[in-house]
Amino acid sequence: MSKMNRIGLITGGGDCGGLNAFITGAVRMAQHLNIETCIIPNGYAGLYNIADLTPIIIDESRVDKIHSGVAGSEAGHSRVKISKINDPAKYERIRLGLIKHNIDGLIIAGGDDTGSVMVDLVNQGINCVHVPKTMDLDLQTYSVGGDSTINRISRFTQDLRTTGLTHNRALVIEVFGRYAGHTAFRGGIGAEADCILIPEIPVDYEVVYRHFKKRYMERLETSDVKGSTYIIVVAEGVRSKEGEHFSDASKEDSFGHKRLVGAGAYVRSQLERYMYKDNDWEPFLKKHGIYVDGIYSFPEIREISLGHLVRSGDSSCYDVTFGKQVGGAAVLLMKNEIFGVTVVGVENEEVTYIPTREAIKQRFVNLNEISFYESLDFCFGREPEEYNPVFKQQIGMIHRYL
Repeated sequence: MSKMNRIGLITGGGDCGGLNAFITGAVRMAQHLNIETCIIPNGYAGLYNIADLTPIIIDESRVDKIHSGVAGSEAGHSRVKISKINDPAKYERIRLGLIKHNIDGLIIAGGDDTGSVMVDLVNQGINCVHVPKTMDLDLQTYSVGGDSTINRISRFTQDLRTTGLTHNRALVIEVFGRYAGHTAFRGGIGAEADCILIPEIPVDYEVVYRHFKKRYMERLETSDVKGSTYIIVVAEGVRSKEGEHFSDASKEDSFGHKRLVGAGAYVRSQLERYMYKDNDWEPFLKKHGIYVDGIYSFPEIREISLGHLVRSGDSSCYDVTFGKQVGGAAVLLMKNEIFGVTVVGVENEEVTYIPTREAIKQRFVNLNEISFYESLDFCFGREPEEYNPVFKQQIGMIHRYL
């Protein structure tokens, strides 16, 4: 076993909860093993320029200043795909920079894009271990940041309900998650949203409208102060009826991803299209003393994008715990020369991991689970399907988050 003297820590992709906990977990475990750690700032941009930088050595006093409960990353981020850098000597440049600073290996926290670059680096002979990090939760493992994001989506959605009730508005709340619906799904369930729209299900807007109309009218009918609302949580990656994502084509990162924007506005427009043709609203609103001709002829529908609020602020206790766990476990893997892998977790005396090339394969929401929640009267933009459970006795304890 070769001596591991200094490890470099990198965070990449988007910011989220739990990343500072990953850093402190890795640093504390390395200190325990008499290994030095340093931060390579600003993700793969910093790694490419490592020869010209001075990595930040994280000693006892410096790690004490990193607050694990704060989201974001002390190490900074960038979205750089190293293979796309127009420099034929890019990998040699990185190797020489690591040698210059006596860095024996890298622990890299990130999602599928960051992980794919890590696989590339390993193939170039650079020792790396991957820590799963993405608020999208679309890796094969649980990822740092997922729980924090779900909790923030749930909290903001619950908070916005008061605005909806005050103004008798329907609210369409758009959330991050790219092409998988895990965060919208879990956050929407946690907030008791009425409808959750995810990329995995082609949306039938007539079904959504019927559910909206029924529930909105029932709430208004039974309210002694004539208040009602309807809450839709929509993932940014849902598609139009033509199967297209809503994106800003003028903005594309080095991984080829366009900025997703506009899903909430599209959902609102589809509901309004059905609502404005529906003659039931005028007599219903008149009955309850709300109708004002030309001013309040229909319920108002507003779209709201939570944007970066869902990945900022603070980290959940789960992500702090998990972040420290996978950070420390990554150091143990590196010390034992297990490279090219993604940490799954620590269970009792076992440090579990899988090859990173397998970990970064995209995972989508299981639609069998959707039908379970449809039985609880959540709308998912389709005709509800019956949940058909398979009953199985569990033997022993099995760790499972999502």
